[in-house]
Amino acid sequence: MIRIGIMGYGNLGRGIECAIKQNDDLELVAVFTRRNPATVSILTEGAAVCNVKDVEDWKDKIDVLMLCGGSATDLPVQTPEYAKLFNVVDSFDTHARIPEHFANVDKAAKENGHIGIISVGWDPGMFSLNRMYANAILPEGKDYTFWGKGVSQGHSDAIRRVEGVKDGKQYTIPVEAALEAVRNGEDPELTTRQKHTRECFVVLEEGADAKKVEEEIKTMPNYFSDYDTTVHFISQEELDRDHSKIPHGGFVLRSGCTGWEKENKHIIEYSLKLDSNPEFTSSVLVAYARAAYKLSKEGQSGCKTVFDIAPAYLSAKSGEELRASLL
Repeated sequence: MIRIGIMGYGNLGRGIECAIKQNDDLELVAVFTRRNPATVSILTEGAAVCNVKDVEDWKDKIDVLMLCGGSATDLPVQTPEYAKLFNVVDSFDTHARIPEHFANVDKAAKENGHIGIISVGWDPGMFSLNRMYANAILPEGKDYTFWGKGVSQGHSDAIRRVEGVKDGKQYTIPVEAALEAVRNGEDPELTTRQKHTRECFVVLEEGADAKKVEEEIKTMPNYFSDYDTTVHFISQEELDRDHSKIPHGGFVLRSGCTGWEKENKHIIEYSLKLDSNPEFTSSVLVAYARAAYKLSKEGQSGCKTVFDIAPAYLSAKSGEELRASLL
């Protein structure tokens, strides 16, 4: 059994706990939280709930520690720090800072003989792999990534920080005409506005000015100003009833050509439709925890990304079983 620890028990941590249940070679042994452990109720019988301050006591009792913090402030500190004590896996998703994060984790992991696998999930993660495969197969071509329809947790948080907003959810939606143009092999040049729209469902504070709130949302730089954005004002009851889930998904496409005169056209498409963004992300993290364990057992160390790990390391099946059943 591969002994798993979970650092942080929010949506991602709960998703990892559920994913472990579906993998017979994995065992949850401990959950670590910044909250009072007595107030945290988990689903797995026999697993411990501990304060984060006690994590060092588990150094020899955990094979892989799953890090469920946020990419803005938690993971840049936590992943290199905990890579000194454990093999670790994280879902760091600030694309521009991945090279810096990789270097920090690589140094800590190598110095302490551990494996650190970073930026695991669906984007970065599964979408990254599909972009890489498609680029290698069709070097003459163009990449396109569309996200949604789904809830963007960062954009939803940005809405809730607007003065006068009590609660809110934001959906990212691909523009169907743009998606179809790519699928048809038209190789369009698409602006940010042409690729996605944004739809907001907002609950106002009592007495708030709806027109002012809508204007502030639509003109918010880095979030909404570059998109066609629709704002719907609804009741808290409607929001709770109709928008309580966290669905997401998207499409990665590459349009390319082959032949001496580039006469033949090809489209590669990979898509995801997810009822629960955090639970799917958790399932990817769990598969890579298995890889971290296997790599560590081979004596490897340092930081890895999805690009560095052969697919067989993700599976509980042996090489013989994979060749017989899936190849």
